[in-house]
Amino acid sequence: MSPTLKRILKIGGITLAVIVLLVVSAAAVVLGPFLITRQPIVDGFEFDGMRFLQDGIVSLAVVPAGPNRVVLIDGGTDTSGEAVLAELSRRNLTPDAVEAILVTHGHPDHTAAAMALPRAQLMALDAEAESIESAGIKVARRLQDGQVVTIGDTQIRVFAIPGHSPGHAAYVVNGVLFLGDAAIADRNGILQNAHWFFSDDTDQNRASLNGLHERLVRENVEIKAIACAHSGVLTNGMTALAAFAQAAP
Repeated sequence: MSPTLKRILKIGGITLAVIVLLVVSAAAVVLGPFLITRQPIVDGFEFDGMRFLQDGIVSLAVVPAGPNRVVLIDGGTDTSGEAVLAELSRRNLTPDAVEAILVTHGHPDHTAAAMALPRAQLMALDAEAESIESAGIKVARRLQDGQVVTIGDTQIRVFAIPGHSPGHAAYVVNGVLFLGDAAIADRNGILQNAHWFFSDDTDQNRASLNGLHERLVRENVEIKAIACAHSGVLTNGMTALAAFAQAAP
């Protein structure tokens, strides 16, 4: 190898190291307050028959859907599905017991368990399907806004709330409103919209949350709890979402 090429590679290596350091530092600045101020995720938290699992900095929910059948809301960040498989084992179930994974959106920290659960039907809003499939994950069923999905003896209502991603969905299951990354709850139980750093359109995100609140009230949908993917579950009904909507400019 020529001395000139060695110098180029050395300079390139230093440049790459600097770039990586800058990216990591920027991520720490952005994520630090996000992680410190959020409502902590409680691994194994149970509400109305559902169990919430922590997978890194994200949560997912295991929803009973009849004898020896469950549904997942979101799929976590671990492609080995360790948290899900451990929960299934705790219930004396096999991976085949997972009928479906309803993902709120296609970011990889919400779809990973699909790799470990090939029998489970992955479902998402039609507007998000292309993004998910571009990562090599098959969307078995494309959902529509306002649809009611019945799996076993469980019904899941689907709402489109774009902004964090173009096809972001919210789900209502047994009175629990799953908001995915469209919102996060802080330690005081106050909802904040998705962080700008990770979102496509924060203005649309806020408008979607406000519109969702109006719609849930108009359609008289009972909400007993709110679950955001990166924070703990709020169990005071729709209070936090109503406060968010009231505070909107």
